[in-house]
Amino acid sequence: MQDKVVLVTGGTGSFGQKFVEIALREFSPKTVRVFSRGEYLQEQMRMRFGDDPRLRFFIGDVRDKERVYRAMDEVDIVVHAAALKQVPACEYNPIEAVRTNVDGALAVVNAAIDSSVSQVLAISTDKAVQPINLYGATKLVMERVVVQANVYTSGRTRFSCTRYGNVIGSRGSVVPLFLEQRKSGEITVTDERMTRFWITLEEGVRFVIASLGRMRGGEVFVPKMASMRVSDVADVVAPEAKRKIIGIRPSEKLHEMLFVPEEARHAVELDDYFVIEPEHAYWSREQIPGGRPVATDFTFSSDRNERWLGQAELRAMVEEM
Repeated sequence: MQDKVVLVTGGTGSFGQKFVEIALREFSPKTVRVFSRGEYLQEQMRMRFGDDPRLRFFIGDVRDKERVYRAMDEVDIVVHAAALKQVPACEYNPIEAVRTNVDGALAVVNAAIDSSVSQVLAISTDKAVQPINLYGATKLVMERVVVQANVYTSGRTRFSCTRYGNVIGSRGSVVPLFLEQRKSGEITVTDERMTRFWITLEEGVRFVIASLGRMRGGEVFVPKMASMRVSDVADVVAPEAKRKIIGIRPSEKLHEMLFVPEEARHAVELDDYFVIEPEHAYWSREQIPGGRPVATDFTFSSDRNERWLGQAELRAMVEEM
């Protein structure tokens, strides 16, 4: 990113703020453009970063094609993080989720191609794998839109995705919920058997930045994430609180997956991440040095994971957050 113009959509969210912090501190970009709908959040962010002259703030919505085109002018790198992410809200407002998560991604793709952007990296989710809710389905379509965009650019603009699971401490995640609920002496747990992939905000941002350096166009990058049990999180955050079991919400899974055997057929493994390769004629498996083919029956599922976060690790992560 050194001396590059970087655009972050959804830039005032948890991811965007941490991305901007690390980018400005460690990678010397020429400019970072923060694109989001939140005027107040942008003002808070401006004050937080002390009016850093490298920061630019664009109020806009990824649904607004003209505004996306304006923000994309002379940009080198795009990190596309803007999305509607709350599962219940997307279920209740399906068309709004489609307009933001699918139509918004298409607006980003078209603007990037027409503006000759060098790289676009979009952020997806484990819920895009065999989706059972609308949020996951829109993210699956987003992945396809972004990967397929590579066939229109002859390599001039490269498009890839990252896909990972729950981010500890992000807005809407379980830890802030438990921290707030424990004040009343009771927390709500959907199902004590539930497992999830978990990653810290900084780990997620650094994985995205590393993927920018690795991408050739068309890949979906998946970190080797640890799993956690919701019951363990409850034990760590609110050990004295009473638990009320409320049952799994509509369109919610007991366990999540980061990829399935149908994707394993065209995936490779490296030391700390996987790459799901595009199934297109332009792609050659020799493009990933050191990549080892994944077993064709491999499923990366949160309940069948080699790495688990114990209560000591969870406690340290929560305290740091």
